Amino acid sequence: MTATSQDDLLQGEGDLLAVFEQSYRPSKRAVGIESERVALFDDGAPLHYHSDPARPGVDAIFAQLIERHGWTPTAPESDGGPVLGLERARANITLEPGSQFELSGAPHDSLHGLQAELSQHREEMRSLSLSPKLHMLGLGFQPYATQGDLDWVPKSRYPIMREYLPTRGPRALDMMRRTATVQANFDFGDERDAMRKLRAALGLSSAVSGLFANSPMKDGARQPVKSERALVWLGMDPDRTGLLPFAWKKGASLSDYAQWALDAPMFLVKRDGVATQATTHSFRRFMAEGFNGHRATAYDWETHLKTMFPEVRLARTLEVRGADSVPLPYAVALSALWTAVLYDDAALTAVEETFVPFGHDAWHALRPRIAAEGLHTPIGKTTVGALLRSVLPVAVEALGRRALLDADGQDERRYLDPLLPLVADDRSVTDALLDGWSPDQPGALASLMARCEF
Repeated sequence: MTATSQDDLLQGEGDLLAVFEQSYRPSKRAVGIESERVALFDDGAPLHYHSDPARPGVDAIFAQLIERHGWTPTAPESDGGPVLGLERARANITLEPGSQFELSGAPHDSLHGLQAELSQHREEMRSLSLSPKLHMLGLGFQPYATQGDLDWVPKSRYPIMREYLPTRGPRALDMMRRTATVQANFDFGDERDAMRKLRAALGLSSAVSGLFANSPMKDGARQPVKSERALVWLGMDPDRTGLLPFAWKKGASLSDYAQWALDAPMFLVKRDGVATQATTHSFRRFMAEGFNGHRATAYDWETHLKTMFPEVRLARTLEVRGADSVPLPYAVALSALWTAVLYDDAALTAVEETFVPFGHDAWHALRPRIAAEGLHTPIGKTTVGALLRSVLPVAVEALGRRALLDADGQDERRYLDPLLPLVADDRSVTDALLDGWSPDQPGALASLMARCEF
């Protein structure tokens, strides 16, 4: 970052809300995807950032993507610093702290474009010449590697997070280095639209987590849960995670969201490529007092918003964050489900009437049980699966109303097809992929990779 301009300094709440207000797109209904993957070699060893004599690292993968597929390195954090990501057109490849690989896709006007982008990315990754062979897996949690088996991506904020977050929750390092998710991003037209979508998405989020649960392995052993990743997030910093209780009340505003973020401790202040730990300060205190001679800027505020990790996050888009990483057809299905709900009034209303009335406290209390039992989890006098069965047909109809056709004349409804048999039978993604699989069976590793390859 260059030297702070006086014009960048935050003066009050109006400046805080500007990041949302400048993002209003009343007539735009794009969808983007962020797909993280766990990367394992043929022998089950995890991908590291640096190559070693036995295995290539991220640096070798980046080199091939640059040479063969037209990706270019993103600007390093400092002059001569390591390459931490790639970009091409409006898409990026980035890294989580344990070298989980992430495609941050471009915004698309239809799910057809999103599906094509993911398919191209998958083929590019499969085309790499690596020995031993590397597999990108749609799993929500690293199935074999322990913390000691992983290295750290050399990004400036990660040492700060590594030191601070474990003081706020026991699963912090697992979140950083052993989890992987698939997220989708959506537009909002104005404040009312943003808060309506936020509330509805929070209402549906726990059920979506149960449906897309796909991480039953930890430390080489199968766990008595469907989503280890979901349990990890229950052991995280409560100041910046969860289902945002304030957002469920009628009349909740963007100001309420800003006030919540203001009171969370910061990770860092970054100037001229140098990151300084600032966990002693909430952003509210930073605005009032400054930090190490620096005053709060719009850049700082946007950076801070990206360090907030609720199940649904607001910034320049609305980001739904509650699903485990899954193979490609299910990743597109996740995007399709959320596209239907967030961009169709009838589907949004159905979620508001079916899921939201149970309220924050009920859904929050059920999160551990949903991680273990998925769609069988009871809520009130019904179950999570039954609620989804009442809404999924509405989502199918919503995508039909969009009437966006691909080159073969098919509309977007087909992307929900992988979910229909699951919801009908109260199954999660992991039940479809790993039913009958055991880590103790002959050829277990190869079978796991074949079943869960992205």
